[in-house]
Amino acid sequence: MESRLTANGYEVHTAHTGEEGLSKCKLIRPILDLMMPDMDGSSVAHEMKDDPNTCNIPVIFLTGAVKASEVPKSHKIGGQYFFAKPFKAEDLLKMVQLVLSE
Repeated sequence: MESRLTANGYEVHTAHTGEEGLSKCKLIRPILDLMMPDMDGSSVAHEMKDDPNTCNIPVIFLTGAVKASEVPKSHKIGGQYFFAKPFKAEDLLKMVQLVLSE
């Protein structure tokens, strides 16, 4: 995913833990995996929403916890964007473009 986004002109920053992601999200717009080693993606998103510095940053969740058929066509659940793994790279690129244009 990182190489595909980079090849399409995006600057990509990665974090391997929720805590690292929280500190980086103050500078960038995140794509979160729901399952991370120290805290799950929904916990990171909740902390972001509670912080005035990050509360308006849109989030895209990637997850293997749900099937693609369980995610609405809008890719939105509870106001958040979701992509089920596996996914088509071009579909994720379209979603990133949409979210960044908001």
